Amino acid sequence: MLTGSGAPSAEHRTLEHAIGAQVRSFRRKLDLTVSDLAGAAGISVGTLSKIENGQISPSLSTLQALSGALNVPITALFSAFEEKRGCSFVRAGQGVAIDRRGTKVGHRYELLGQSLGGGDVVVEPYLIQLSEEAEPYTAFRHEGVELIYMLSGEVVYRHADRLYHLKPGDTLMFDSAAAHGPEQLLVRPMTYLSIIVYRRESA
Repeated sequence: MLTGSGAPSAEHRTLEHAIGAQVRSFRRKLDLTVSDLAGAAGISVGTLSKIENGQISPSLSTLQALSGALNVPITALFSAFEEKRGCSFVRAGQGVAIDRRGTKVGHRYELLGQSLGGGDVVVEPYLIQLSEEAEPYTAFRHEGVELIYMLSGEVVYRHADRLYHLKPGDTLMFDSAAAHGPEQLLVRPMTYLSIIVYRRESA
């Protein structure tokens, strides 16, 4: 099915492609070349290349040889094909209240979900409410990209050296490593959705 997204399709990934992706991932983690792994598993370089590209369906004995050479359980080669997908559901008003770095009086952050799985990218969706006693604060800085969608109220929002007058329905997306935050609170209270995306730090 076509959507408006530019994200790669996840609909038709075959078992062969899933196994190939796992083999390649484990091989790279061990810093092995295709030739190194093929030799250790007792198969040809061409065969391993076809397996990694999902072009052939490897036999059970070949998978056993590969898992032994990679020092992983054979089941690990199938893990990327699991049909289960993560989902986070939060009812209205039941998000987790968070004190983020730089949080000020009158600024309430409600975490609406959390990143699922152990991928390289973290997504943090917040519902942000600025009450009547809230004060401007423009020194927020953190890694990643942030998207703000204005729900109610009006604010003049600063990003680096530019100002944006946000009204309900307006969207602002920016590099969040630059200083940013609400500079003029025009109509209070105000509420906006903030989605922050950044790369997970390596352990």
